Amino acid sequence: MFREGLRLLLERAGITVVGEAENGVELIDLARSLRPQAVITDMSMPLMNGIEAAAAIRRELGIPGILVTMHSEPQYVVRAMSAGLVGYVLKSQAGACLVEAVREVARGNVYLSPGVSNTVLQGMLAKTEEPLTARERQVLQLIAEGHTTKEIAHFMTITVRTGESYRASIMEKLNIHNTAGLVRYALKQGLAQL
Repeated sequence: MFREGLRLLLERAGITVVGEAENGVELIDLARSLRPQAVITDMSMPLMNGIEAAAAIRRELGIPGILVTMHSEPQYVVRAMSAGLVGYVLKSQAGACLVEAVREVARGNVYLSPGVSNTVLQGMLAKTEEPLTARERQVLQLIAEGHTTKEIAHFMTITVRTGESYRASIMEKLNIHNTAGLVRYALKQGLAQL
């Protein structure tokens, strides 16, 4: 329903929406085939979160990404911008800001919802190193979504042994040694939703 509302908002402003995706993997596939001028994503997408998907699209195709999210906390904004997203729009301001964000990003500029720039500055000043790699964050998201190591291995086209290695590495880096703790961490970091 939210996606339909965004589509209507954009189309009424004369912006063509060329496709819609259910999850981060589908978003990457659509970007490859449709080559849009920009992608708009949500942080909490199944299989691969919006930040990781948009970052992969930016790296592979050079297409800029705009994140529409409810999270205004510094760690989320900094993570998105560090991953290469160039637009950050709060869901509470999407009606007023998304069209302007798309236009700014299409011109090659960065767009932040009003009030977010101060958050970015605070986050940059307090920034700590991200302990996990992009692949580890994807594995953590899949764990939090309830996927088994075998399912994760199949989805990511890796061996089960490599999947187990990722899980062990994540637990070691985060000093969390059970699945429930990993799920809580993933929820807190915005990698998954209840």
